[in-house]
Amino acid sequence: MTEQEKQNKEVVLRFNREVLEKGSIDAINEIIHPDFVNYTAPGSARGPQGIIDFTISIMHKALKDIKVEIHDQVFEDDKVVTRKTISGTHVDTFMGIAPSGKRGSINIIDIITVNNGQYTEHWSIRDISGLVNPLPNN
Repeated sequence: MTEQEKQNKEVVLRFNREVLEKGSIDAINEIIHPDFVNYTAPGSARGPQGIIDFTISIMHKALKDIKVEIHDQVFEDDKVVTRKTISGTHVDTFMGIAPSGKRGSINIIDIITVNNGQYTEHWSIRDISGLVNPLPNN
């Protein structure tokens, strides 16, 4: 792994810990480039505001006690691919799914382009079936 790939890995890990788990707007403003494009959410605001709109205003409202488990990461040049699971207690409507009050999960594969320590592009595949059908003992 090159030095750039190590630095990019740290940026992605920080995003998952500080933004997805903790909802840190300061971290969003540091990590997300002003011209950031989220290709998974066409029409969303560019830059940090797009991440704030989704992560803080939607995801953190709908899911409490969020945890991110990273299963795999692959690095090449300025790209970081991460396979992960986000879990949380589903307390409000999320992506059209009514709250269950149970712990549910979202399996995700992200492709992030990182330049100079900031996210500049994002693509994602999400499986939200773990929210639709949470485990009965969650």
